[in-house]
Amino acid sequence: MRIRLYEIIEAAQEDDKLSAVYDWFMMAVILSSLVPLAFHKVNIGFLLIDRITVVIFIIDYFLRLLTADLKLKKGAASFVLYPITPMAIIDLVSILPSLTIINGGFRLLKIFRLLRTFKAFRAFKIIRYSKSINLIINVLKKQSKTLGTVAGLSIGYVLFSALVIFNVEPQSFKTFFEAFYWAMVSLSTVGYGDIYPVTTTGRIVTIVSSLLGIAIIALPSGIITAGFMDELKQDKENPQEENPDANAAGSAEEQSDD
Repeated sequence: MRIRLYEIIEAAQEDDKLSAVYDWFMMAVILSSLVPLAFHKVNIGFLLIDRITVVIFIIDYFLRLLTADLKLKKGAASFVLYPITPMAIIDLVSILPSLTIINGGFRLLKIFRLLRTFKAFRAFKIIRYSKSINLIINVLKKQSKTLGTVAGLSIGYVLFSALVIFNVEPQSFKTFFEAFYWAMVSLSTVGYGDIYPVTTTGRIVTIVSSLLGIAIIALPSGIITAGFMDELKQDKENPQEENPDANAAGSAEEQSDD
């Protein structure tokens, strides 16, 4: 029973229609729960949406807690460890603001508004129900070292450019933070124009910075695209490995039947 429940609440396999229905249902609930956040005024309809969706989220949370050992595979410790996993924390953060009750005339009403914005975190719950997003996450995990190297290169380049322009044009850049800000927008080739060099040397530095910035910004795009294509190729070659957790659960169920 718990194994089948686990298969349903996890990302759907191609041949599991009930799990697919659950995934689409949860997506609809998540999107519906975000509708009240798009309006400043609260009415009965929005309150009803909020109450219904938060009840569904609570049920979903406890179902996942009930099957935590099948997901984490750490025995009884799974039930203790699950609440501190990233997705469980996102679930809890999306639920708690709806359970907060504060008097409308209370002076700390702004804190309630701040807590209300945390409901937007429930948008991240949709990651669990999308195979395409999971595919992108797998790409980022596999390319994490390469992307980390590019990130380090970018930070080093920004700091170096900031130091150069800070010393070349002290009259235009009063603080190092202004130079750092300029280097960052130059790296991204945005160039807001609120801070800019006025000397010939400073403009040459800007030209070089912009050209190198284009190359550095292009690196992660190429890495992610190549990794995404490899992941799609593997996904087509090994469709049965789309949901290893569910396959493992299915094998456990077969063994228990035997």
